[in-house]
Amino acid sequence: MKRFWLMLLLVPLAGGDEPEEVSTQLLQVKRLFIDKFAGGEGSAQLRDMIIAAIQRSRLFVLTENPDRADAVLRGSGEDLVFTDTFQTSEGIHARGGVSMGKGASSNSNREHLSLSSGFGETDSSRIAERKHEASASVRIVNKDGDVIWSTMQESQGGKFRSASADVADRIAKQLQTDLMKLKGGPPGAPKPAPAALPPAMQP
Repeated sequence: MKRFWLMLLLVPLAGGDEPEEVSTQLLQVKRLFIDKFAGGEGSAQLRDMIIAAIQRSRLFVLTENPDRADAVLRGSGEDLVFTDTFQTSEGIHARGGVSMGKGASSNSNREHLSLSSGFGETDSSRIAERKHEASASVRIVNKDGDVIWSTMQESQGGKFRSASADVADRIAKQLQTDLMKLKGGPPGAPKPAPAALPPAMQP
């Protein structure tokens, strides 16, 4: 029995690379292939915008040949244009009238007068607002099929930029930010000590 447990201890644990090792593989990617996107009709245009945004960032060499790529970017996207409708209705109703009469009792000869008044108004409004929304979920996969990077971005556009263009730029910026973090090392990592000065230059 002791021999059995000793053999188990000598067998390396399965489970593949550690998450930190997988993420640092992004630094080894030099040539990237961007695959076709899943999604609606706007997914193809969104893919083209992401290609342009990553190309401008100069993070990788983009290739149309998947066999030459170090990794593949896959994902799905939506580019939707729709109309939101808001409808409100407000109403005020009133009525009026005048009536006169005498008392019905034989001992009463009084006349009475009653007045009533009112007014009515109904107001309704309908507002239709055209909206544009885009979203994309992308991932970079190495040749072994491991996901080494991923992000999800969405946008309603801006004053001078469409929703799709904004999503593409956000993906490129997130990729650049994560690469810079990897190049700087993990948070809390000790920094190398400065080189010692020669004795003649020491204070």
